[in-house]
Amino acid sequence: MENIEILPIQIKEHYNVISGLMHLLHLHEHSLHNKTALWPDIENSYMRHVIKMQEECEGLCLLAYVNSVPVGFIFGYVEEQDDSRIEIHEGKELYISDGFVSEEYRRVGIYRMLNETLERHYINQGIKRIVRFTLVNNTNMRQFLEEEEYVVTRLLYEKWL
Repeated sequence: MENIEILPIQIKEHYNVISGLMHLLHLHEHSLHNKTALWPDIENSYMRHVIKMQEECEGLCLLAYVNSVPVGFIFGYVEEQDDSRIEIHEGKELYISDGFVSEEYRRVGIYRMLNETLERHYINQGIKRIVRFTLVNNTNMRQFLEEEEYVVTRLLYEKWL
């Protein structure tokens, strides 16, 4: 893989690129879980949400380019926890909400580079806890997270009526 570049971007300035990659992310998630909303149904509200989180919650979006072509992204933002939670309170935490690499560019370390760059940015700012979710049957992501020393601490159970 030649010339991989990871750059911080403003989502609203790269709306179409991030929305397009989010669309591919949602298609993949929908293939794993049929209750995942279809991107055209949620694009406007979800993009409005991530733009707001970037602007108001110290959000960072990194875009990966291969030979100047955008091929993947990762996005996270800071959440301030209050003392009502049951874990030890450590202050601000990083929530990594979205990330994706186009299929033809997978398995060459791009997502790992995105993740390491994002984590390093927030660790340098004093973040002590990183939180993320993935679908239980997304075995590739679960394997990646375990390799990166993430630990499963809670399981979400759903009952659709």
